[in-house]
Amino acid sequence: MTTALVFQGLGGLALFLLAMQMMTNGLKAFAGPQLRNLLGNWTRTPLRGLAAGALITAVVQSSGAVTVATIGFVNAGLLSLKHALSVVFGSNVGTTMTGWLVSLVGFGFNVERVALPILTAGVAMKLMAGSHRLQSLGESLAGFGLFFLGLGLLQSTFGSAAQGSEAQALLANSYHPLVFLGIGFGLTVVTQSSSAALAMVLTAAAGGLLQLESAAAAVIGANLGSTSTAAFATIGATANARRLAVGHIGFNAVTGLIALVMLPAMLWLVNALARWLTLEASPAISLALFHTLFNIFGAAMMLPFAPRIAHYLGRLFRSAEEDNARPRHLDDTLVSTPELAVSALGQEMKRLYGLVNGVLRAALHREDLKPALLTPQIESCQQLNQAITDYVAKVRAEKLPDDLVEQLTWVVRTCRYLSDAVTLAGHLLAVRSAGQELAGGPLAADMKHFIDLLAAAMDPHTVPEQLLDEAEPVYQALKAGLLNLMVRRAVSIPQGEAVLDDLSASRRLLHQWLKATRLRPQVTR
Repeated sequence: MTTALVFQGLGGLALFLLAMQMMTNGLKAFAGPQLRNLLGNWTRTPLRGLAAGALITAVVQSSGAVTVATIGFVNAGLLSLKHALSVVFGSNVGTTMTGWLVSLVGFGFNVERVALPILTAGVAMKLMAGSHRLQSLGESLAGFGLFFLGLGLLQSTFGSAAQGSEAQALLANSYHPLVFLGIGFGLTVVTQSSSAALAMVLTAAAGGLLQLESAAAAVIGANLGSTSTAAFATIGATANARRLAVGHIGFNAVTGLIALVMLPAMLWLVNALARWLTLEASPAISLALFHTLFNIFGAAMMLPFAPRIAHYLGRLFRSAEEDNARPRHLDDTLVSTPELAVSALGQEMKRLYGLVNGVLRAALHREDLKPALLTPQIESCQQLNQAITDYVAKVRAEKLPDDLVEQLTWVVRTCRYLSDAVTLAGHLLAVRSAGQELAGGPLAADMKHFIDLLAAAMDPHTVPEQLLDEAEPVYQALKAGLLNLMVRRAVSIPQGEAVLDDLSASRRLLHQWLKATRLRPQVTR
């Protein structure tokens, strides 16, 4: 292959990558929140999650973008691991649309003749449209035009290369399919686009540079290489996001292995299906059909096992917060023996008190603590709190002695107090920050006094009634002082209102924590 052909091929690949990026970004912006809503809300069953993943990927033409978005939903706790797995399975089916676009549209006519008018219309819409959504649609349309230009360059490159002596030598040698699988994998990792790798493989096969079996192995490699996007996206992500990436890699690896082992049989089935569907016999169409077939087969095979896979993956990458959130003393076998169940609840309540106390202390004393670092600890406390409340509901109270019924009531009430307190922990960080901003001003002493009282509440030897009696006048003095500063414009209205909200939330936190403290002897005995 000459230097000119190499640069022509690289130029075609560059145009193709740029086109895919423009199409993806433009369509995502044009669709707006609808795609995010579909991904977040239309995934309540594995089958619907599969359909949503396939549909969105087919629309935005990027399985990587859908996978990264799904990881974001899992990170935020908006999507369970079980449902996220079905979305990822669906995205593998949806990404096969690129192969059909290349094989049916890209090889059916003179692409340059169609590409330039589409590109012109897209750029005109991008520059002249009045709304952002229409501009995004224009960007996507321009990307569609570049898609055909890049595809035309790749066709020309591989068609010319197939006539060279190097290509004849390549076709004469019978390399193992694993070699071409590695090539497909490498192309996807380097370009970070399985669509680009797939387009190169399809055009190389259509140009006679690759035999059908070798190209099919490269398609499997490209499919496996698409998991690298998810792997990179999980760097620094939550444990659930890393589990999803492992599930994605596992799904693509299993389906790819099955497709590779059954490669001759699958190619025979592809030829049979092509004849039955009366599709034009061409390597590109056969490869697109092969890509679709093994991804659908893999999704159909793995989807019923999504809950089990999610359960298994749940054991991986366990964080300290997740371990803390798991009850250590609550056993369902004790429910039938209420006295033992109440004793186990007492032990678990001690843990919950300790966890909530630790979160509140960290919010008050750790200088380098950021809200994002506090959130997992708060969620851990809330999950353990919920587990305790659910366990109480399992204990049959109709035959219990009155003292045990009363103790269970105290447990539920205390869980509510602790839940409120830990939910408001983030406001302690804001109050500390406000205290630093007001340092040196007329409210500095009262602000320090109030923060010291909040810290004192975490001391197990504190008398709740005395602390409340002391904290209330300090809070009222701070409130009156802030309002005075806002009227005199020494503090801006938005800043003053934010500080007042944080002080009010901290005051409620103090009350809820001290209520829980009063009940501690009854619920942890």
